[in-house]
Amino acid sequence: MTKWEYVTVPLLVHATKQILDTWGEDGWELVQVVPGPNNPEQLVAYLKREKG
Repeated sequence: MTKWEYVTVPLLVHATKQILDTWGEDGWELVQVVPGPNNPEQLVAYLKREKG
């Protein structure tokens, strides 16, 4: 059975692509982007990668 690990990452609007590219290079896959819990204008990315 595949096991996963997860991370949440705050996204800066002016650097979203750079942030996601950096995490992607480390093997993280974007699952979802949602508004932050305390500030709906702050986005939070949920990422996953296979545990290994």
